[in-house]
Amino acid sequence: MELLPLNFLPVGCTARVKQINACGALRRRLMDLGLVAGTEVKAVRKSLSGDPTLYEIRGAMIALRRDEASKILVERSML
Repeated sequence: MELLPLNFLPVGCTARVKQINACGALRRRLMDLGLVAGTEVKAVRKSLSGDPTLYEIRGAMIALRRDEASKILVERSML
């Protein structure tokens, strides 16, 4: 099992959240968005500048900046 930060997930790929390495308000915000252990996340597209990236999380489209996504460790789904 190889964990990688969410910001390294290629567009079009899916992964499962394993751990959130943030604290305080950022941790609460990420959890409120549905980013908890076991949640499936798909990288949908990057903005023209490359930051933020649009992710599909529990049926909703959520844009996360690179520094926010780097705090989320995921395991890439093998299909």
